[in-house]
Amino acid sequence: MTGETRLTVEDAGAGQRLDRYLAARNTWGSRSQVQRLITAGQVHVDGQLAKPGTVLRRGQEVAVGTGTPPPPPNTVEPEPIPLTVLYEDEWLLVIDKPAGLVVHPAPGHWQGTLVNALLHHWRGTRPGLDPNRPGIVHRLDKDTSGVLVVAKDADTLAALAAQFRRREVHKEYVAAVWGHMPRRSGTIDAPIGRNPVHRQRMAVRPSGRVAQTRFEVIERFAHVTFVRLFPTTGRTHQLRVHLAAIGHPILGDTVYGRGRAREAGVYIARQALHAARLTLRHPRRGVELTCNAPLPADMLALRAECARAVP
Repeated sequence: MTGETRLTVEDAGAGQRLDRYLAARNTWGSRSQVQRLITAGQVHVDGQLAKPGTVLRRGQEVAVGTGTPPPPPNTVEPEPIPLTVLYEDEWLLVIDKPAGLVVHPAPGHWQGTLVNALLHHWRGTRPGLDPNRPGIVHRLDKDTSGVLVVAKDADTLAALAAQFRRREVHKEYVAAVWGHMPRRSGTIDAPIGRNPVHRQRMAVRPSGRVAQTRFEVIERFAHVTFVRLFPTTGRTHQLRVHLAAIGHPILGDTVYGRGRAREAGVYIARQALHAARLTLRHPRRGVELTCNAPLPADMLALRAECARAVP
């Protein structure tokens, strides 16, 4: 980059996120403006394109270009993206999210998200909700399918968020994992924290936050096991990290495990993880609400492939 500003990270800056580090200098505007500058490719760390969450080390060189960050989007536009509704009333909506659908807009994903679909489904933004994240209580990874609940007003959003925070929401997933799991059931109790090398990933770390996942084997094949997973905590990428940590990564997970089970002769184009059931207490009616999402076609096809591959 020409006409750039170069900074060398000092002791005080070591360990800071890049966006916080630059925003503190009051040169490039607010933190959100700095984030837009970074995502526009105007910031390099040691010659490499950086991300807002890049954690800096002492002695690294930060180069900031002179380009103007793009303006934030004015609004998220409604889009006629079909939704599979499992339950809906005047307070909340529960859908079966397909794999490949991003939950909320972010740099690189301003269109084609669940939020765009919600705005179309609701004919606009619901009063009192953030227009960029209207009613989003929890999220599923882009390539995870299944049950997801959305609030329709601020009070319902707060009540549901409290249930998730108090771990009162019962979640059940189905996954296909690599290998033959010998135990019929068990609990993975391993703390999860940020990967010290790959900062966009999570990892099992002694200094991480408490994370627990209970599992039950559904069916075993020659090289693949189908399991039910019951997370009692909700850490980022928890199920994917926990299963990889015990040597049984989720099939199709290109970040934490094998991208495809070549030796088994089976394949799925995304991580084979599905949120099959969600149980919570309805924040307005006070009754228990359970919603189920059937196993999607690609995971049913995967199971059929596994069955055919059995000698």
